[in-house]
Amino acid sequence: MAERITVAESTGTHPYRNLAEEELLCRGCREGEVILYLWQNRNTVVVGRSQNAWKECRVQQLEAEGGFLARRLSGGGAVYHDLGNLNFSFLARKEDYSVERQLEVIQRALALLGVRTEKSGRNDVLAEGRKVSGNAFYRKKDRCCHHGTLLVQVDVEKLSRYLVPSREKLQAKGVDSVSSRVGNLADLAPGLTVGRLREALREAAGQVYGVPASPLESGRLDPAEMETLSRQYASPDWRYGKSLDFQQALSRRFPWGELEIQLRIQAGKIGEAAVYSDAMDAEWIQRLPRYLEGLEYRRSQVCGGLAACPAEDARQEAMRQDILAWLADGEEGGNHHGDTF
Repeated sequence: MAERITVAESTGTHPYRNLAEEELLCRGCREGEVILYLWQNRNTVVVGRSQNAWKECRVQQLEAEGGFLARRLSGGGAVYHDLGNLNFSFLARKEDYSVERQLEVIQRALALLGVRTEKSGRNDVLAEGRKVSGNAFYRKKDRCCHHGTLLVQVDVEKLSRYLVPSREKLQAKGVDSVSSRVGNLADLAPGLTVGRLREALREAAGQVYGVPASPLESGRLDPAEMETLSRQYASPDWRYGKSLDFQQALSRRFPWGELEIQLRIQAGKIGEAAVYSDAMDAEWIQRLPRYLEGLEYRRSQVCGGLAACPAEDARQEAMRQDILAWLADGEEGGNHHGDTF
């Protein structure tokens, strides 16, 4: 049971440093403590841990216009950040971590501002039918992170210009464009500012957890660690990820997200594999390629390799069974016969 609510607020808007600060705060969570981290990025697209950045974002246009491409540790889809957006992170040890309680903080803060909301799907908060907050999650051993966005007055034109959601994803959400799916809180609460939203989140956290929120004490983050981790988040290898000169690609949208498997075939065997997805279980998706590389490029071999990747919980097992059923049925392209793709 959390006994202490600590509020940390970033003073900068550089995405790589902010992501580094979030990770260090997560590592340093104390027993009985929940940290609420509030931060903003300037002109940034952040892709999920397992996504193909080039398919989710117009990277060259973003960078030509002075923007930043970043990659986070959690799964889920790509998001656009600017100074009209406030990002939040809840960081806690496993025993003090509760997504339900954390979402209650978000919804109560918005209620304090006169905005009624509802939870939707796997990770969204809606107001009047439009997405005003998206959430994602990751865990490192016994440390957990739940982070998300709150759209106050985001530049929707830039959001639409940089993000490239698939047609299937938009159809699944019942919209025809990414801009028609999202909404700004300032349109629902005229005069709302990011500063007032910060105040409401601090107040709501105290109400939900029953203890006053206290500011992060100085000296808890090591400057050298911060610099090293910021460089890692800024590195091209991390931001752009692995990109294959592939010969075969299999893709499908499932209820839990989109999946693309890229394969490089050498002498009838899978020489290299890459798997991309906006699924929330990013770490499980990251493990899949190692169970494919070196196998014969045959349906039974691919299915056997994926079946060998262990599932740690019921959700991962359901994902695995969905993928195996899809590949076994040979639906991709509709021209599969026997044991070949």
